[in-house]
Amino acid sequence: MTPIRINLLPHRQLRKARQQRWFAILAAAVVGIGLAVVAGGQAFLANAKSNQDARNAFLKAEIAKLDVQIAEIAVLKEKTNDLLERKKVVESLQNNRGEAVLMFDELMRQIPEGLYLKSVKQTGGALVLAGYAQSSARVSTFMRSLAATELFDEPVLVEVKSTMVGPVRSNEFSLNVKIARLSPENQNRGAKP
Repeated sequence: MTPIRINLLPHRQLRKARQQRWFAILAAAVVGIGLAVVAGGQAFLANAKSNQDARNAFLKAEIAKLDVQIAEIAVLKEKTNDLLERKKVVESLQNNRGEAVLMFDELMRQIPEGLYLKSVKQTGGALVLAGYAQSSARVSTFMRSLAATELFDEPVLVEVKSTMVGPVRSNEFSLNVKIARLSPENQNRGAKP
């Protein structure tokens, strides 16, 4: 036989108790799921942060390598520029090596009789000529002949003074003249005769 159950509580209170139990179970489940989601999110974010930190460290290492390479490139550029400057100097010397010969040859061709040079000094693109002449007119002739050449420009008389060279009275002179740079064709043409 089945026991008879006597309901002493009102049925509404039983239903409310059942609903409260279900609510407590559902609330516990929701809290558990929420905690699991939060823990999963934290784990995902921690993993993403560690991956990003690893990428950042890799990029910093690569940037440091590139900085070293950039410094090496700067040093190489500096060396290259230095070598190019040296090359230009050597080429300049190579191009102007016959200039001294041409200059002395042209000077000897332009010196009139009764005039001789005691010193020739080159400073950059100019010459300082000093010497003796029998007369001031010969110095003027020498200056005009220098101005007429392709190699010399703008002769300027610094001084002329009368002096005794041994038993002969002479005029000691000093003049400055600019050197006009010759093109390689003119240097080669001037070196052939």
